[in-house]
Amino acid sequence: MEVAQGALLGLVVENRLEITNCFPFPKHDDTMDEEEYQLDMMRRLRRVNVDHFHVGWYQSADVGNFLSLPLLESQYHYQTSIEESVVVIYDTKKSARGFLTLKAYRLTPQAIAMYKENDYTPESLKNLKIGYESLFIEVPIVIRNSPLTNIMMSELSEMIPEEEGCKFLDLGTASVLEGQLRSLMDRVDELNQEAIKFNRYQLLVVRQQQEKHRWLLKRTQENAARATKGEPPLPEEDVNKLFKPHPVPQRLNPMIVAGQINTYSQHISQFCSQSLAKLYLTQALQNAKEAKQNN
Repeated sequence: MEVAQGALLGLVVENRLEITNCFPFPKHDDTMDEEEYQLDMMRRLRRVNVDHFHVGWYQSADVGNFLSLPLLESQYHYQTSIEESVVVIYDTKKSARGFLTLKAYRLTPQAIAMYKENDYTPESLKNLKIGYESLFIEVPIVIRNSPLTNIMMSELSEMIPEEEGCKFLDLGTASVLEGQLRSLMDRVDELNQEAIKFNRYQLLVVRQQQEKHRWLLKRTQENAARATKGEPPLPEEDVNKLFKPHPVPQRLNPMIVAGQINTYSQHISQFCSQSLAKLYLTQALQNAKEAKQNN
C-alpha cells in the first residue's frame, strides 16, 4: 500500500498546538531535493500570509496500523529538531467507511532516550523500561471548521441521496475482517521468526558458556598437574579472545511487530463487537417486521 505523507503547518498558542495548513511531500523523485521543496513551499505560503511554521507531519495508515521503523525514525528527528512537533495519522480504510479517524502522537521520553543511545539490545530496553505500549503518547485532537466549511458540508449533506445515507447497518463485513485477519497472521509469522532467531542466539550463548567453562576447568587441571611436577603454570590467555561473544540480536523490530499485532487485535475486537451489535439490532428489526406482517 502506498503511503501518503506531508508537512503540517501552524503555530503554538499558549499550551496547545494549532495546525492550520499542510502540504504533501513529493513522490519519490531523484531529480527533486525534498528539503528544498519544503522550504520553497513554506516561503510561498508566507508570501500569501498563511501560517508557515513547521509543526510536524502527517501519514496515512491502513486499519490504524501505523507503527513502523521509518515512522519512529522520522518522528525522532522531528521531535529533536522541533520540540512541539507531532505526527498525525489518517486512517484511510475507516474513513472510507464513514468513520473519520485522525490521531496525533508524540514519542515518549523513553523512546527518545532509546534512539539517542542507539542500543536496542534486550538489556538496554529492559533498563529503559520500554515496550511497544510506551513508544508513543497520544495527543487529543479537536477539529474546528471555519463557518464557510460548515456551510459547504451542510450543502453537501443535502445532496447525498437518501439511500446512500442509510447504510449504518451494513452487514457486509466479511472482506474487512478477512483483510485484518490476514494482516494479523502475517505479523504473527514475522514475530515467530524473530522469536526463533532470539532462541537460537540464547542457545549459542549457553553452548559458548559451557565450552568456556570446560576450557577453564581443563586449564586449571593442567596447571595443577604441572605444579606437582615442579613446572611453571601455562601462560594466561584472554578467554574473550578465544571465545568471541556472539552479536546480540536487535530487539527493536520484534517490539514494533508486537505493537502491530496489538493494534490489529484491538481493531478486530472492536470491529467484531460493532458487527455483533448490528446483527442483534437487525434481527430485532426483522422480527418486528415479520410480526407486523403476520398481524
